[in-house]
Amino acid sequence: MDEFENNLFIDDVFLAFESLGFISSGHCTALNSLENRVFLIGREKDSLIPDNFSKSMDKIGDNCIIKIYRPNRWSKEQILEEHDFLGQLEEFEIPVISPLKDNLGNTIFTYKNYYYSIWHNQKGRLVEDLSLDSLPILGRLLARIHNIGESKKSIYRNTLTTLDYGLKSLLFIKEKKYMSESLMKRYELSSYKIFDLVDELSKIMPFHRIHGDCHKGNLIKVENSFCFIDFDDSLMGPAVQDFWMLLPFSEGDISLEISLFLEGYREFRDFNENWFKIIEPLRGLRYIHYAGWIAKRYGESNFKETFPHFGTEEYWENETNDLENLTKGIRNTSNDNSLKIENEEKDEKELTNKDFFWDLE
Repeated sequence: MDEFENNLFIDDVFLAFESLGFISSGHCTALNSLENRVFLIGREKDSLIPDNFSKSMDKIGDNCIIKIYRPNRWSKEQILEEHDFLGQLEEFEIPVISPLKDNLGNTIFTYKNYYYSIWHNQKGRLVEDLSLDSLPILGRLLARIHNIGESKKSIYRNTLTTLDYGLKSLLFIKEKKYMSESLMKRYELSSYKIFDLVDELSKIMPFHRIHGDCHKGNLIKVENSFCFIDFDDSLMGPAVQDFWMLLPFSEGDISLEISLFLEGYREFRDFNENWFKIIEPLRGLRYIHYAGWIAKRYGESNFKETFPHFGTEEYWENETNDLENLTKGIRNTSNDNSLKIENEEKDEKELTNKDFFWDLE
């Protein structure tokens, strides 16, 4: 069921914004987002900041972002923990974008049956390529984020487990009978191999609050610094979950890029190189979780337009082959403690949408 179609209209966006005391200019642009609904909304020129947002005056410009959360995905407590994490990062002058607070400290508001929040419109440049010089800077930034993440546990946010991020998706896909019985057996077998590896390796890794969806699509360049955006998928998980979508990881030796990144990361935080062993299993877990996410949302027109080949025989054959190839390529991590860092560039495996899986937000 589409929680937005025929329930949320552009007039509702204006009414939600103006219910907080803002005066809109009448301009509203939908931004790319599949999971939530996000809009750039204009404020009437020279209109006063609402009294109940006077403490956030320095953040409010001519345009604001209004983010309307998908119902029944996150509870109010889970959203507030995301906002709390962002507030902590901001307090330590880590470049992130946090939601606007009213004078009572509220960051989440309600319109109809939707939770929503207001954000300042942070201008920045998309990051297409990471230069070698930028990698230590990025490493230091992510280490600082993880230090704050470790300082406090989430009570309500998810934890990166095979149950929540793999098995539930697998069972949903199986229930819907998207593929033939023989293909489903292959897909299921590879999935359980991935689950076993993630479960085994998770036992030796510390979990703390992380970004959770850390790729270049959620990174912008602001002046001479990076800024991480969209903590909507933040959760409790291992640090390397925030590494592998940013950097050119492949089976075998570690590249110069990763070595430079770690050089910066270790200035602020220790890192055990054996934790890299969970990266390929996490990649496989993401494949399964992503397919399940699309499957659950595929009744919505936006998903059908974005993923037109989903559900076809070719789609599931490719998904199954990808999982099988991944499991075959994973080394026996139980007994292999060797890990070598090379100070030379390696040929990078071409990354595809399956490696990033951002929801265009």
